[in-house]
Amino acid sequence: MVKRKVLTVSTRKRVDVLDITESARLFVEEIGAEAGLLNVFVPHTTAGVILNEAEAGLLEDLKELLERLVPELHPYAHNKIDNNAHAHLRTILLGSSVVIPVEAGRLSLGTWQRILLIESDGPRSRHVILTYVGL
Repeated sequence: MVKRKVLTVSTRKRVDVLDITESARLFVEEIGAEAGLLNVFVPHTTAGVILNEAEAGLLEDLKELLERLVPELHPYAHNKIDNNAHAHLRTILLGSSVVIPVEAGRLSLGTWQRILLIESDGPRSRHVILTYVGL
């Protein structure tokens, strides 16, 4: 079985983190997935997706880390045509997809793992493509 769903989410800030775990869980439940893989893909070059804890302090630390590694106010070459090079570079570090095993009809996430969309150039409307392959 292969099933696909496109989520549309709205970010609220220039740099934002949205927990989309519940939407992914509901999708797996709705399609009657048993065992397989769920791919979560963000088709944007300035937003990424990661697996991690959604604790507020850690999310603030993540934003600070991204700013230290790829500062927004830097004379990037890409900024000559579009003032968001930092967002593209941050997404390169974060990645645009994650794959999560599904076992016994449930996402096989660790105790604290959540599926997090990381916005680097918001606020914007974003798409998240969920693709399930399995039984």
